[in-house]
Amino acid sequence: MADQIPAAQIDEEDMETRICGVRHMCTLTLLLVSVCPLCCRASWMWLGVTAEGVPEKLGCANLPLSHRQRELCRKKPFLLPSIQDGARLAITECQSQFRHERWNCSTTTEPSVFGSELTSGTKETAFIYAVMAAGLVHAVTRSCSQGNMTECGCDARLQGSGSTEEGWHWGGCSDHIQYGTWFSRKFIDNSVKNMSTSRGGYTLVTMNQHNTEAGRQAIDKTMSTDCRCHGVSGSCAVKTCWRTMAAFERVGMYLKERYERSVQVSDRSRKKPRRKDQRLFPVDKHQLIFFNKSPNYCLEDRRRGVAGTRGRRCNRTSAGPDGCNLLCCGRGYNTHVVRHVQRCECKFVWCCYVQCRRCESMNDMHTCK
Repeated sequence: MADQIPAAQIDEEDMETRICGVRHMCTLTLLLVSVCPLCCRASWMWLGVTAEGVPEKLGCANLPLSHRQRELCRKKPFLLPSIQDGARLAITECQSQFRHERWNCSTTTEPSVFGSELTSGTKETAFIYAVMAAGLVHAVTRSCSQGNMTECGCDARLQGSGSTEEGWHWGGCSDHIQYGTWFSRKFIDNSVKNMSTSRGGYTLVTMNQHNTEAGRQAIDKTMSTDCRCHGVSGSCAVKTCWRTMAAFERVGMYLKERYERSVQVSDRSRKKPRRKDQRLFPVDKHQLIFFNKSPNYCLEDRRRGVAGTRGRRCNRTSAGPDGCNLLCCGRGYNTHVVRHVQRCECKFVWCCYVQCRRCESMNDMHTCK
Protein backbone atom coordinates (compact mmCIF):
# COMPACT_ATOMS: atom_id res chain seq x y z
CA MET A 1 0.00 0.00 0.00
CA ALA A 2 1.35 3.45 -0.86
CA ASP A 3 2.45 5.83 1.90
CA GLN A 4 1.18 9.38 1.91
CA ILE A 5 3.48 11.92 3.53
CA PRO A 6 2.88 15.68 3.59
CA ALA A 7 5.63 17.41 1.57
CA ALA A 8 6.03 20.11 4.24
CA GLN A 9 6.48 17.44 6.91
CA ILE A 10 9.34 15.84 4.96
CA ASP A 11 11.13 19.19 4.69
CA GLU A 12 10.65 19.97 8.40
CA GLU A 13 11.88 16.55 9.53
CA ASP A 14 14.93 16.76 7.25
CA MET A 15 15.77 20.27 8.49
CA GLU A 16 15.35 19.21 12.14
CA THR A 17 17.70 16.24 11.62
CA ARG A 18 20.36 18.43 10.02
CA ILE A 19 20.17 21.05 12.79
CA CYS A 20 20.47 18.37 15.50
CA GLY A 21 23.47 16.86 13.69
CA VAL A 22 25.26 20.21 13.46
CA ARG A 23 24.56 20.96 17.15
CA HIS A 24 25.88 17.57 18.16
CA MET A 25 29.05 18.05 16.09
CA CYS A 26 29.63 21.51 17.53
CA THR A 27 29.28 20.18 21.10
CA LEU A 28 31.72 17.34 20.47
CA THR A 29 34.19 19.67 18.76
CA LEU A 30 34.19 22.22 21.59
CA LEU A 31 34.56 19.44 24.16
CA LEU A 32 37.45 17.91 22.23
CA VAL A 33 39.34 21.17 22.03
CA SER A 34 38.79 21.90 25.72
CA VAL A 35 40.02 18.54 27.01
CA CYS A 36 42.81 17.75 24.54
CA PRO A 37 45.93 19.90 24.61
CA LEU A 38 46.58 21.43 21.23
CA CYS A 39 50.26 20.69 21.58
CA CYS A 40 49.69 16.92 21.18
CA ARG A 41 50.54 16.82 17.48
CA ALA A 42 47.67 19.14 16.65
CA SER A 43 47.30 20.20 13.04
CA TRP A 44 45.43 22.79 11.02
CA MET A 45 44.08 19.82 9.08
CA TRP A 46 41.67 19.37 12.02
CA LEU A 47 39.60 22.21 10.55
CA GLY A 48 38.60 19.83 7.76
CA VAL A 49 36.74 17.46 10.11
CA THR A 50 34.88 20.09 12.15
CA ALA A 51 31.41 21.49 11.58
CA GLU A 52 30.99 24.68 9.59
CA GLY A 53 31.17 27.79 11.73
CA VAL A 54 33.07 26.15 14.60
CA PRO A 55 36.47 27.76 13.77
CA GLU A 56 34.92 31.23 13.83
CA LYS A 57 33.28 30.50 17.21
CA LEU A 58 36.52 29.23 18.73
CA GLY A 59 38.65 32.07 17.35
CA CYS A 60 42.24 31.97 16.12
CA ALA A 61 43.73 31.69 19.63
CA ASN A 62 41.90 28.42 20.37
CA LEU A 63 42.44 26.60 17.10
CA PRO A 64 45.02 23.81 16.67
CA LEU A 65 47.50 26.08 14.90
CA SER A 66 51.19 26.77 15.30
CA HIS A 67 52.22 30.12 16.72
CA ARG A 68 53.02 31.45 13.24
CA GLN A 69 49.72 30.19 11.81
CA ARG A 70 47.82 31.74 14.73
CA GLU A 71 49.42 35.11 14.05
CA LEU A 72 48.56 34.88 10.36
CA CYS A 73 45.00 33.92 11.30
CA ARG A 74 44.73 37.03 13.51
CA LYS A 75 46.00 39.25 10.70
CA LYS A 76 43.73 37.71 8.06
CA PRO A 77 40.66 36.31 9.86
CA PHE A 78 38.61 36.67 6.66
CA LEU A 79 40.58 33.72 5.24
CA LEU A 80 39.47 31.32 7.98
CA PRO A 81 36.45 29.99 6.02
CA SER A 82 38.71 29.38 3.00
CA ILE A 83 41.22 27.53 5.18
CA GLN A 84 38.47 25.26 6.45
CA ASP A 85 37.09 24.79 2.92
CA GLY A 86 40.56 23.85 1.69
CA ALA A 87 41.06 21.29 4.46
CA ARG A 88 37.63 19.76 3.82
CA LEU A 89 38.20 19.67 0.07
CA ALA A 90 41.54 17.92 0.51
CA ILE A 91 40.33 15.31 3.01
CA THR A 92 37.26 14.49 0.89
CA GLU A 93 39.40 14.08 -2.23
CA CYS A 94 41.98 11.96 -0.40
CA GLN A 95 39.24 9.60 0.78
CA SER A 96 37.76 9.52 -2.72
CA GLN A 97 41.07 8.61 -4.36
CA PHE A 98 41.85 5.83 -1.85
CA ARG A 99 38.33 4.59 -1.12
CA HIS A 100 38.99 1.18 -2.71
CA GLU A 101 42.47 0.59 -1.27
CA ARG A 102 43.80 -0.94 1.93
CA TRP A 103 44.73 2.50 3.23
CA ASN A 104 41.57 4.48 2.64
CA CYS A 105 42.76 7.86 3.99
CA SER A 106 40.88 7.29 7.23
CA THR A 107 40.62 10.22 9.64
CA THR A 108 39.65 10.78 13.25
CA THR A 109 38.24 13.76 15.14
CA GLU A 110 41.48 14.03 17.13
CA PRO A 111 43.57 17.17 16.55
CA SER A 112 46.15 15.25 14.48
CA VAL A 113 43.37 13.98 12.13
CA PHE A 114 45.59 11.44 10.35
CA GLY A 115 47.37 10.12 13.44
CA SER A 116 50.82 8.59 12.94
CA GLU A 117 50.52 8.85 9.15
CA LEU A 118 51.63 12.48 9.46
CA THR A 119 55.03 11.39 10.81
CA SER A 120 55.52 7.94 9.25
CA GLY A 121 57.47 9.26 6.26
CA THR A 122 55.67 6.94 3.82
CA LYS A 123 54.06 7.52 0.43
CA GLU A 124 50.80 8.09 2.28
CA THR A 125 52.41 10.88 4.31
CA ALA A 126 53.60 12.44 1.05
CA PHE A 127 50.11 12.37 -0.47
CA ILE A 128 48.49 13.85 2.64
CA TYR A 129 50.81 16.86 2.70
CA ALA A 130 50.53 17.38 -1.06
CA VAL A 131 46.74 17.21 -1.24
CA MET A 132 46.27 19.43 1.84
CA ALA A 133 48.50 22.16 0.38
CA ALA A 134 46.72 21.89 -2.98
CA GLY A 135 43.32 22.10 -1.28
CA LEU A 136 44.30 25.31 0.48
CA VAL A 137 45.52 26.90 -2.77
CA HIS A 138 42.34 25.85 -4.57
CA ALA A 139 39.96 27.16 -1.89
CA VAL A 140 41.72 30.51 -1.41
CA THR A 141 42.06 31.08 -5.17
CA ARG A 142 38.40 30.26 -5.74
CA SER A 143 37.41 32.74 -3.06
CA CYS A 144 39.55 35.38 -4.79
CA SER A 145 37.96 34.73 -8.19
CA GLN A 146 34.47 34.92 -6.71
CA GLY A 147 35.22 38.40 -5.34
CA ASN A 148 34.86 37.38 -1.69
CA MET A 149 38.05 39.16 -0.58
CA THR A 150 39.43 42.64 -1.03
CA GLU A 151 43.08 41.50 -0.95
CA CYS A 152 42.85 39.57 -4.19
CA GLY A 153 40.73 39.17 -7.27
CA CYS A 154 41.18 37.99 -10.83
CA ASP A 155 44.62 37.69 -12.40
CA ALA A 156 44.74 40.66 -14.78
CA ARG A 157 48.43 40.46 -15.73
CA LEU A 158 47.74 38.93 -19.15
CA GLN A 159 44.70 41.00 -20.05
CA GLY A 160 45.04 42.87 -23.34
CA SER A 161 47.87 40.72 -24.67
CA GLY A 162 47.51 37.81 -27.07
CA SER A 163 47.83 37.02 -30.76
CA THR A 164 46.19 39.64 -32.96
CA GLU A 165 47.09 37.60 -36.07
CA GLU A 166 45.18 34.57 -34.78
CA GLY A 167 42.31 36.75 -33.57
CA TRP A 168 42.36 36.16 -29.81
CA HIS A 169 43.40 38.02 -26.67
CA TRP A 170 43.63 37.41 -22.95
CA GLY A 171 40.66 38.67 -21.00
CA GLY A 172 37.94 37.47 -18.68
CA CYS A 173 38.67 36.47 -15.11
CA SER A 174 41.76 34.27 -14.85
CA ASP A 175 42.14 32.45 -11.55
CA HIS A 176 44.76 34.21 -9.43
CA ILE A 177 46.64 31.14 -8.18
CA GLN A 178 49.64 33.33 -7.30
CA TYR A 179 47.83 34.69 -4.24
CA GLY A 180 46.52 31.25 -3.24
CA THR A 181 49.99 29.74 -3.65
CA TRP A 182 51.61 32.55 -1.65
CA PHE A 183 49.16 32.14 1.20
CA SER A 184 49.54 28.35 1.21
CA ARG A 185 53.33 28.70 1.54
CA LYS A 186 53.00 31.33 4.23
CA PHE A 187 50.46 29.32 6.23
CA ILE A 188 51.84 25.77 5.92
CA ASP A 189 55.58 25.84 5.36
CA ASN A 190 58.07 25.94 8.20
CA SER A 191 60.92 28.45 8.16
CA VAL A 192 63.42 25.92 6.78
CA LYS A 193 65.44 27.44 3.98
CA ASN A 194 67.72 24.59 2.92
CA MET A 195 65.67 22.19 0.82
CA SER A 196 68.65 20.64 -0.99
CA THR A 197 70.13 17.20 -0.52
CA SER A 198 73.69 18.46 -0.63
CA ARG A 199 74.34 17.20 2.91
CA GLY A 200 73.14 13.70 2.14
CA GLY A 201 69.36 13.61 2.28
CA TYR A 202 66.18 15.14 3.65
CA THR A 203 64.71 15.52 7.10
CA LEU A 204 61.04 14.87 7.80
CA VAL A 205 60.42 18.63 7.79
CA THR A 206 62.07 19.20 4.40
CA MET A 207 60.40 16.09 2.99
CA ASN A 208 57.00 17.46 4.00
CA GLN A 209 57.87 20.88 2.56
CA HIS A 210 58.88 19.32 -0.74
CA ASN A 211 55.58 17.45 -0.93
CA THR A 212 53.47 20.48 0.00
CA GLU A 213 55.18 22.41 -2.79
CA ALA A 214 54.49 19.53 -5.19
CA GLY A 215 50.85 19.80 -4.19
CA ARG A 216 50.80 23.51 -4.94
CA GLN A 217 52.48 22.90 -8.30
CA ALA A 218 49.69 20.42 -9.10
CA ILE A 219 47.19 23.29 -9.17
CA ASP A 220 49.30 25.10 -11.77
CA LYS A 221 49.96 21.96 -13.84
CA THR A 222 46.26 21.10 -14.10
CA MET A 223 45.04 24.58 -15.07
CA SER A 224 43.37 24.96 -18.44
CA THR A 225 42.73 27.77 -20.92
CA ASP A 226 39.09 28.54 -21.66
CA CYS A 227 37.98 30.74 -24.55
CA ARG A 228 34.79 32.45 -25.67
CA CYS A 229 34.09 33.35 -29.28
CA HIS A 230 32.88 36.75 -30.46
CA GLY A 231 31.63 37.58 -33.92
CA VAL A 232 28.66 38.06 -36.21
CA SER A 233 26.12 35.21 -36.34
CA GLY A 234 28.09 33.02 -33.98
CA SER A 235 31.35 33.24 -35.90
CA CYS A 236 34.64 33.08 -34.01
CA ALA A 237 36.29 36.17 -35.51
CA VAL A 238 37.72 37.09 -32.11
CA LYS A 239 38.29 34.95 -29.01
CA THR A 240 38.66 36.03 -25.40
CA CYS A 241 40.68 33.55 -23.35
CA TRP A 242 41.44 33.14 -19.67
CA ARG A 243 43.10 30.62 -17.36
CA THR A 244 41.04 28.60 -14.92
CA MET A 245 41.72 25.98 -12.26
CA ALA A 246 40.67 22.40 -12.89
CA ALA A 247 38.02 20.78 -10.70
CA PHE A 248 39.73 19.50 -7.56
CA GLU A 249 38.88 15.94 -8.57
CA ARG A 250 41.29 16.37 -11.50
CA VAL A 251 43.96 17.66 -9.12
CA GLY A 252 43.39 14.62 -6.90
CA MET A 253 43.84 12.28 -9.86
CA TYR A 254 47.05 14.09 -10.84
CA LEU A 255 48.45 13.73 -7.30
CA LYS A 256 47.40 10.07 -7.15
CA GLU A 257 49.49 9.47 -10.26
CA ARG A 258 52.42 11.20 -8.52
CA TYR A 259 51.80 9.01 -5.47
CA GLU A 260 52.05 5.87 -7.62
CA ARG A 261 55.38 7.12 -9.03
CA SER A 262 56.78 8.63 -5.82
CA VAL A 263 60.52 8.45 -5.14
CA GLN A 264 62.26 7.07 -2.06
CA VAL A 265 64.95 9.40 -0.72
CA SER A 266 67.53 9.33 2.04
CA ASP A 267 66.57 10.30 5.60
CA ARG A 268 69.39 12.53 6.85
CA SER A 269 68.22 12.30 10.47
CA ARG A 270 69.00 8.58 10.65
CA LYS A 271 72.44 7.38 11.67
CA LYS A 272 72.30 3.99 9.97
CA PRO A 273 73.84 3.66 6.48
CA ARG A 274 71.72 4.68 3.54
CA ARG A 275 70.28 2.11 1.18
CA LYS A 276 72.01 1.91 -2.17
CA ASP A 277 68.75 2.35 -4.07
CA GLN A 278 67.86 5.61 -2.30
CA ARG A 279 68.43 8.76 -4.32
CA LEU A 280 71.16 11.16 -3.27
CA PHE A 281 70.45 13.88 -5.81
CA PRO A 282 67.69 16.49 -6.03
CA VAL A 283 64.37 15.26 -7.38
CA ASP A 284 61.93 17.12 -9.58
CA LYS A 285 59.70 19.57 -7.72
CA HIS A 286 56.60 17.89 -9.15
CA GLN A 287 57.48 14.48 -7.72
CA LEU A 288 56.37 13.17 -4.33
CA ILE A 289 59.10 11.80 -2.09
CA PHE A 290 59.12 9.48 0.92
CA PHE A 291 61.54 7.81 3.37
CA ASN A 292 59.96 4.57 4.50
CA LYS A 293 58.14 1.77 2.77
CA SER A 294 54.45 1.61 3.62
CA PRO A 295 53.04 -1.11 5.87
CA ASN A 296 50.64 -3.48 4.14
CA TYR A 297 47.70 -2.02 6.12
CA CYS A 298 46.21 -5.53 6.37
CA LEU A 299 46.12 -5.95 10.15
CA GLU A 300 45.25 -3.47 12.84
CA ASP A 301 48.25 -1.88 14.54
CA ARG A 302 47.17 0.67 17.09
CA ARG A 303 50.73 1.70 17.86
CA ARG A 304 51.21 2.80 14.25
CA GLY A 305 47.64 3.95 13.81
CA VAL A 306 46.82 1.29 11.19
CA ALA A 307 43.12 0.38 11.19
CA GLY A 308 43.47 -2.81 9.15
CA THR A 309 40.95 -4.06 6.60
CA ARG A 310 38.87 -6.36 8.82
CA GLY A 311 35.19 -5.55 8.27
CA ARG A 312 35.85 -3.49 5.13
CA ARG A 313 33.37 -4.00 2.31
CA CYS A 314 34.90 -5.60 -0.80
CA ASN A 315 33.87 -6.46 -4.36
CA ARG A 316 33.88 -10.22 -4.94
CA THR A 317 34.08 -9.91 -8.74
CA SER A 318 36.76 -7.22 -8.95
CA ALA A 319 40.40 -7.92 -9.76
CA GLY A 320 41.42 -4.44 -8.63
CA PRO A 321 42.45 -3.16 -5.19
CA ASP A 322 38.80 -3.23 -4.02
CA GLY A 323 38.53 -6.95 -4.82
CA CYS A 324 38.01 -9.28 -1.88
CA ASN A 325 41.26 -11.14 -2.56
CA LEU A 326 43.50 -8.05 -2.41
CA LEU A 327 41.58 -5.93 0.07
CA CYS A 328 41.17 -8.82 2.53
CA CYS A 329 44.86 -9.77 2.19
CA GLY A 330 44.00 -13.41 1.47
CA ARG A 331 42.10 -13.89 4.75
CA GLY A 332 38.81 -14.51 2.99
CA TYR A 333 35.52 -12.71 3.34
CA ASN A 334 32.06 -13.04 4.83
CA THR A 335 28.89 -12.79 2.76
CA HIS A 336 25.78 -11.17 4.18
CA VAL A 337 22.37 -10.84 2.60
CA VAL A 338 21.19 -7.28 3.11
CA ARG A 339 17.53 -6.34 2.87
CA HIS A 340 17.24 -2.82 1.51
CA VAL A 341 13.94 -0.95 1.88
CA GLN A 342 13.41 2.46 0.33
CA ARG A 343 10.67 4.70 -0.96
CA CYS A 344 10.23 4.56 -4.70
CA GLU A 345 7.97 5.81 -7.48
CA CYS A 346 7.25 8.97 -5.49
CA LYS A 347 4.73 11.42 -6.89
CA PHE A 348 3.55 14.80 -5.73
CA VAL A 349 -0.22 14.77 -5.23
CA TRP A 350 -2.17 18.03 -5.26
CA CYS A 351 -2.48 19.23 -2.57
CA CYS A 352 -0.11 18.60 -0.73
CA TYR A 353 1.23 15.08 -0.38
CA VAL A 354 4.15 13.03 -1.61
CA GLN A 355 2.85 9.57 -2.47
CA CYS A 356 5.40 6.73 -2.53
CA ARG A 357 5.60 2.97 -2.68
CA ARG A 358 7.90 0.85 -0.50
CA CYS A 359 10.38 -1.11 -2.58
CA GLU A 360 12.47 -3.98 -1.23
CA SER A 361 15.62 -5.52 -2.64
CA MET A 362 17.93 -8.29 -1.38
CA ASN A 363 21.63 -7.80 -2.08
CA ASP A 364 24.80 -9.70 -1.19
CA MET A 365 27.38 -7.72 0.78
CA HIS A 366 30.92 -9.02 1.24
CA THR A 367 33.16 -7.94 4.13
CA CYS A 368 36.75 -8.91 4.91
CA LYS A 369 37.40 -11.46 7.65
